[in-house]
Amino acid sequence: MPRAPPPGFYVLSTIALFIWFILYTRNHDVNRGLSHIGNTHSTLQTDIPALDVSSSSAATTGTAIMPSLGNETAKAELGRASWKLFHTIMSRFPDTPTPDESKALKEYIHLFARLYPCGECATHFQQILKKYPPQVSSRSSAAAWACFVHNEVNVSKGKPVFDCADIGDWYDCGCADDEKSEGGDVGKQKQERMKEKIVAGELVEIEKDGLMNGG
Repeated sequence: MPRAPPPGFYVLSTIALFIWFILYTRNHDVNRGLSHIGNTHSTLQTDIPALDVSSSSAATTGTAIMPSLGNETAKAELGRASWKLFHTIMSRFPDTPTPDESKALKEYIHLFARLYPCGECATHFQQILKKYPPQVSSRSSAAAWACFVHNEVNVSKGKPVFDCADIGDWYDCGCADDEKSEGGDVGKQKQERMKEKIVAGELVEIEKDGLMNGG
């Protein structure tokens, strides 16, 4: 007749089963928790839209962002400071820029126009940019173009125009209060001649950009 298990056998078996149950349920809960975290992470990655920075055309070609600026004194001060910055950038642009540098300057000019703190001024300047796209093939072409569009703004406001025919004076135009400008019919005639040269691509290196694509 088989011998009965010792009294402690059942106690040990019960303890072993209990320990196995605890370990099994703990591992199962951990795996399920990790799986839930992974699913949540995947969902978050799917739900968050990616920021598309591959194309900046929409940002540079949009309409003016800022509201109108009614304070004429503030508008004049803003204009003087902005033109000084604008011409200084052109004067320090590389003589022989890389394609990336030319693209950067072109996009900056369009963003400068769109984000200009005077809304009506920004809209007007954007219209000028559409008619006379930025010329960014070199420092000289950029500086000459900047002087020309500055004069376009001055003509629209009935202000004197600068003589941009002298390359050495391109940086000075619009950059200080003591600028030498030439007003009256003579100055306007020079601006018209310069406009014809830009359209014809006769200014220094401006023909490299092309009027239609602006560089």
